[in-house]
Amino acid sequence: MGAGTTIGPIGEAVISTASGNTVTVKRQTSESQYCQHYGLAIYAQDMISSNSISRFILSLGLSATMPAFLVLSGAIRPAAQTAPAAPLAAPATPPRFTPTPEQLAIQAASEKDHQRTMDLLGIKELRRGADGDAKSPYAANYDESKADVYSSLPDPLLLKNGKRVTSAKLWWTKRRPEIVEDFDREILGRVPANLPKVTWEVVSTTQEKNGDVAVVTKRLTGHVDNSAFPAIKVDIDLTLSTPAGAAGPVPVIMEFGFSKEFMAAMAKRFPQFAAGGSGNQGSTWQQQVLARGWGYAELIPTSYQADNGAGLTEGIIGLVNKGQPRKLDDWGTLRAWAWGASRALDYFETDKAVDARQVGLEGHSRYGKATLVTMAYEPRLAIAYVSSSGEGGAKLYRHIFGEQVGNVAGTNEYHWMAGNFLKYAGPLTVGDLPVDNHELIALCAPRPVFISGGATNGDGWVDAKGMFLAAVGAGPVYRLLGKRDLGTAEFPPIETALIDGDLAFRQHAGGHTPAPNWPTFLDFAGRYLHAPAAVKTPSTEGLNAR
Repeated sequence: MGAGTTIGPIGEAVISTASGNTVTVKRQTSESQYCQHYGLAIYAQDMISSNSISRFILSLGLSATMPAFLVLSGAIRPAAQTAPAAPLAAPATPPRFTPTPEQLAIQAASEKDHQRTMDLLGIKELRRGADGDAKSPYAANYDESKADVYSSLPDPLLLKNGKRVTSAKLWWTKRRPEIVEDFDREILGRVPANLPKVTWEVVSTTQEKNGDVAVVTKRLTGHVDNSAFPAIKVDIDLTLSTPAGAAGPVPVIMEFGFSKEFMAAMAKRFPQFAAGGSGNQGSTWQQQVLARGWGYAELIPTSYQADNGAGLTEGIIGLVNKGQPRKLDDWGTLRAWAWGASRALDYFETDKAVDARQVGLEGHSRYGKATLVTMAYEPRLAIAYVSSSGEGGAKLYRHIFGEQVGNVAGTNEYHWMAGNFLKYAGPLTVGDLPVDNHELIALCAPRPVFISGGATNGDGWVDAKGMFLAAVGAGPVYRLLGKRDLGTAEFPPIETALIDGDLAFRQHAGGHTPAPNWPTFLDFAGRYLHAPAAVKTPSTEGLNAR
């Protein structure tokens, strides 16, 4: 197992922490749920069976307002990007873990709001989600022959009145608004019409180096106007780094990620995963971006909306609702995180170092879901890297493989979605959904989208084939708008890059991490994003000459 994790009886895992605590957890609806339940910083869909680096516990020393999951985003990376990592030795005497009162209070508040949502819908019980334990009667399906329970998908080019969409005009004026309405009402929730203003403050500007490249790093805070409800204060945490030698405004790749302080704490606690650690001297994603003459940004979504149900009466959602619970079609956390990305774009439009027409967005796992949602609703984004987004992201709901609707509708993930979404894990099924996620991808058209996942052994929970099929299903819309689709409907061999069209896909051989696909994504993005011609960095010239 990973650091501090040992196998218990089937259906259990003993998790130890850096502070010397352990907890034996039984499988519930999904591994990620019981890890969140105890405040563990992990994304653990493959915690029992996989050797993926995603099994390692990062920390329990976190604020319980930010339940974290393992995101291998480049600042903390496995030493094994090029070779399999040897598992760390488990502690000889696993210490005990006791949830803090704050963690228990957050879980209780989340469960209370989840039940309130079920009561509003008149639902007595939800169907249980998929279980990662192969011995469980609720075991996740990893047999492709059993995945296609539903024979067809909603047609993205068929109007609700039965007429076919045959022109770009009909798509923009009729069909696209229909799809948006279905996602708003049933799945993601509606963003309020009158949102508070955000005022950006440059907290600090630092001249520094990232690898061999001199950069200017600005730490920014977006102050959200709370004059309508002063009891809730909301700030957006954003960091922007651009090449110091840039001849003009540069493209920027923005990531949904963690704060520098958090990442530094993780690097200190787990130096073997940090950039520069033993066997881990390769370029981070930020350094790969700089090598092309581009800048990068880190947006911290949990700075303005917590990743739990208890936080729905706080953050930007709680501020707009003046501390009251959501209505059934109110926006969920994914839409709120997307709102924050839009506000970051507002800032970029004012910064002379940034070419705001060339801003891309990347996110992994739940932040991969948020990245796709943002791309679908924010037309100013130029390109997106959607990594291991799974259910609720690029994966087809109707492809029954890995994580299922019952998991996302459960107590520890329901806050991502509108309250109405719970219906589809109760009296209704995914077959009753008016849309599916090929149409969420289609909402990004005609702009380029790169969809990524890892090997089934290590990242099977997110269903790489289900995400591929969703990209295929979005193809007709891209073609209608004069763009190129994936170029095939046949699922490609692992590590085959499909990047010749405006929709792109690659399944890498690693686990639950975006790291192996960064070079492929950047090659794809290089067709669309272009640095100022005079930019010079130690490794720029060869890349820009491609």
